[in-house]
Amino acid sequence: MTLFPNLCKTHCIPQLVCNSQRWLLAVVGNELQLGDSKSRLLLRLFFLSLSKSQILNTHLVKGFSFQIPHRFASIRVGGLDQTTLSLSLCTGQSWRVGMADMQILSGPRHRPPLRRPMWIIILVLLVTLFLICAYMYPPQSSAACYVFSSRGCISITDWLPPAPAREFTDEELASHVVIKDILNSHPILSHKSKIAFMFLTPGSLPFEKLWEKFFHGHEGKFSVYVHASKEKPVHVSRYFVNRDIRSDQVIWGKISMVDAERRLLAYALQDPDNQHFVLLSDSCVPLHRFEYIYDYLMHTNISFVDCFQDPGPHGNGRYSEHMLPEIEKKDFRKGAQWFSMKRQHAVIVVADNLYYSKFRDYCKPGLEGRNCIADEHYLPTFFHMTDPGGIANWSVTHVDWSERKWHPKLYRAQDITEEVRMNITSIDVSVHVTSDEKREVQMWPCLWNGIRRPCYLFARKFSPDALDNLLHLFSNYTTV
Repeated sequence: MTLFPNLCKTHCIPQLVCNSQRWLLAVVGNELQLGDSKSRLLLRLFFLSLSKSQILNTHLVKGFSFQIPHRFASIRVGGLDQTTLSLSLCTGQSWRVGMADMQILSGPRHRPPLRRPMWIIILVLLVTLFLICAYMYPPQSSAACYVFSSRGCISITDWLPPAPAREFTDEELASHVVIKDILNSHPILSHKSKIAFMFLTPGSLPFEKLWEKFFHGHEGKFSVYVHASKEKPVHVSRYFVNRDIRSDQVIWGKISMVDAERRLLAYALQDPDNQHFVLLSDSCVPLHRFEYIYDYLMHTNISFVDCFQDPGPHGNGRYSEHMLPEIEKKDFRKGAQWFSMKRQHAVIVVADNLYYSKFRDYCKPGLEGRNCIADEHYLPTFFHMTDPGGIANWSVTHVDWSERKWHPKLYRAQDITEEVRMNITSIDVSVHVTSDEKREVQMWPCLWNGIRRPCYLFARKFSPDALDNLLHLFSNYTTV
C-alpha cells in the first residue's frame, strides 16, 4: 500500500519509504521545507504500526539507505512518543538511517526575515518632516537659533559644498596676509595694561565730572583721547586736559565719521600699554565701577562689535555692486558704531585700505538712490569678513531704539531713576529688528567667555541736564 502517491511522484520521496508495506505514515503537520520556494510543507511522520522499541530492533531500519533530492532543505520526523528527529539534508548527500543515526544534527531552519523596530522608522520620519518644515517655514524670531549657539541660525546653504574660491587680486592677497599675521600675534597683558577711552565729540564733554569720579584712583590703568570735530573743548577734569588729538570735521552719515574713529585708534595705538580700545560719544556714561569694566574687557579675547544681517532697505538695500568682487552682498552687515576692541583688531582696522576704500567710494548718502551710512556698515562688514569668530556681534554700549525714530531715546533729568539703571544693567540679550516688511527680531544672548552676563558697560544718549542726577544715582558704583 502506497500512502501519499502524489507526494511521492511530485517530490521524488524514495520509493523504499513510500512503498513500504511495513510502515504506515500519517501527515499531522503543515510545513515541508523544499527547494522549491512555492512549496513549503512540514511533515510529521508518525510510525503508526510499530513502537519505538520495535523500530530500533528492526534490521530494515538499520540497513536501508537512500539519496535525498537537492530540492529538500529539511524533513522533521516524529515517533509515536512525540519525539521529533531532525535530518539535516544537502544536495547529493547520502544518509544511512540506523541505530547510530537516531540522533542527527538539526538542519538549518527557515527563519522569517528580521523586522526592524517600528520606533526607528517613526523617528526617522519625524526628523525628516521637522527638517523639511524648518527649511520651508523658518522662524520669524531668531531667538530659538541660539539655544545651542550664539552665532545664530545655520541655513541650508551652509551644509552645501563651498563654491570654488575666486582668485584674489594682488591687493586683496596682500591684505589677507597682513591681517592673518596680525591676528595670529599673541596679546601682551601685564600689570601695565590699559584701556584707551576714546571720546568722539563735537566740542566739550558734558559729563567730564562723572568720568572723573569713574577714573579716580585707577591711574595707570586707563588713557583718554578726545576727538572734537567742531570746536576746541573746555575741560573741567584733569584726566582730560591735554588729551585732545588732531581733529577734522565730521559729517553724520559720511566716511568722515569712520576717518575720525580710525584716527582715534591710530593715536591710541602709539601707547604699547593700551590693550583695549573703547569708542564713546559725548552723551555716554558708565554703568559700572571701573574695576568691573576693566576686568570685563581685559579678561576676554574678543572684541565687542555690533554686527547683524539686515535684508531690508536699511541693511542690504544700501549695498552697491561697485563693491564687487571684494565685498559681496551676502557679506554686507550692519551695526552700531560704538565698539570696544582688542589691540589686534585695532591694528587691522588702522592698516586696512582695501575694504575701507570700498566704503569710502561707494557707501554715501544719496549715492544711486541709496542712503548708505558708512559708520553703520564698514566695521561690521569688515570683521564679518576678516575675523567673524573674534567678535561678539553686540556692543557694550546701550542705546534705546524703542521709540522707532531716526534717533535713539534721549534720557533727560527726570528720566534718571533707579528703575532705569536696573533695567539697563540687567539686560542680558542683544536685540536687533530688521528693516524689511517681516520686521524679524534677531536676539543674541550676551556671552562673556561662554557665560551669560549683562550686556552693557556704558549707555547713551543722555542730555547734559541729567548730570547732577547721574552723579547722585551712580555714585555707589562709580567710585572705589
